[in-house]
Amino acid sequence: MRRLFPALLIAVFLLVGGLASPAGAHPMSTSAVLLDLLGDRVEGEVQLPIDRLAVAVHRDLTPGSVLGADRAFLERYTARHIAAVGADGAGWTVTLGTGSVRTIDGTAHLVYPLTVRPPHGQDVTDFRLRYDVIVEELLTHRVLVTVRHDFDRGILGAGDAETLGVVDWDTTSVEVPAAEGSWLRGFAATAGLGIEHVGEGADHLLFLLMLLVPAPLVAAGGRWRAATGPSARRSVLRVVHVVSAFALGHSLTLALASAGVIHLPSRPVETLIALSIAVSAAHAIRPLVARGEVLIACGFGLVHGLAFASLVGELGLDRGSLVTSLLGFNLGIELTQLLVVALLMPSLLLLARTACYPAFRVGTAVVGLLFSVSWLLERTTLTGSDPFEGLQLWLVGHPLLVAGAVAALAGIARLVAPRPLQAVSQAT
Repeated sequence: MRRLFPALLIAVFLLVGGLASPAGAHPMSTSAVLLDLLGDRVEGEVQLPIDRLAVAVHRDLTPGSVLGADRAFLERYTARHIAAVGADGAGWTVTLGTGSVRTIDGTAHLVYPLTVRPPHGQDVTDFRLRYDVIVEELLTHRVLVTVRHDFDRGILGAGDAETLGVVDWDTTSVEVPAAEGSWLRGFAATAGLGIEHVGEGADHLLFLLMLLVPAPLVAAGGRWRAATGPSARRSVLRVVHVVSAFALGHSLTLALASAGVIHLPSRPVETLIALSIAVSAAHAIRPLVARGEVLIACGFGLVHGLAFASLVGELGLDRGSLVTSLLGFNLGIELTQLLVVALLMPSLLLLARTACYPAFRVGTAVVGLLFSVSWLLERTTLTGSDPFEGLQLWLVGHPLLVAGAVAALAGIARLVAPRPLQAVSQAT
């Protein structure tokens, strides 16, 4: 008996290990409920793994049958097991849309669009979501309930998504907070989104830089000349004109595109943005037209506004928060632009008074031209990748280092070559 006991113990260990290994390698599928809080309603979707759903309803389900023979049955079954109740105990209307099959984390899911509405057209407030699809039959099943959009709480996308809780056999409801935020919180979130979008967008930043480089100069005789005398102070005013023109252009199309008045596919817009950088870089090398940087800033600002609008459109905002989000997003863009101007323009104005500025201007413009041509080729699918992407990401990721390098260059140039090669008055 003593010899038999260790053998039995080893056998049990191997049996348990053999049973446990497959479970560890193939974790059980989970369901998900994704919610978007939109003022007078809640939209979202329910994601049901078909393999778990088949066990719960005692049917042999396939990706084909859930949209065919079993479609009506599964719609009724799912609808019966979802409910929403307000803080006052009143029931809310829950509606499921047409189901579809989607592969999520390698598993086929039946996905239903979901709409929840408070009674009498009221605004969405705190409510309790009652849910026991699948879990009413499977004790081990789990359902993740996540808010992926709530403007008033600053939840604007996947990066901000908040998991409210886990529904299982023991816990079949979860509280959904919808009255904790404010328009100010959403405004701040969209402003931060605008700062992030421009701050990480190499193309937008490069376009602005190409416009700023010739701003301290004067176009005379088809060439750029340094401005001298008291009139050189007007360079600052020209910078204001450039930034204002760009802001006017992108603000106009951002508002129109976000309101659905105009729409262009993303690829042509991105291609035109690359073209805008090429044009502004060519203008920085040799003036295309007097005060051309202002015209370029305004004209191509319209194109950049369409790109900004595509990001706002991805937020799925309703009419109630659209105006606030546009104001916040635009504020973030303008703050980032002003920061770029504050970091670079003092150095550019100082450098423009030295003999080194022509070489710096042309060299910077050539780099901008190379980047823009590379983007043009990639965005028109003539090439499969951008060979300068690594350098672009590094430059965007180290703005203070770049600004410091330009400032150091300006300081050195001021000491060793304090006079410009050629200069004319801006009054010319």
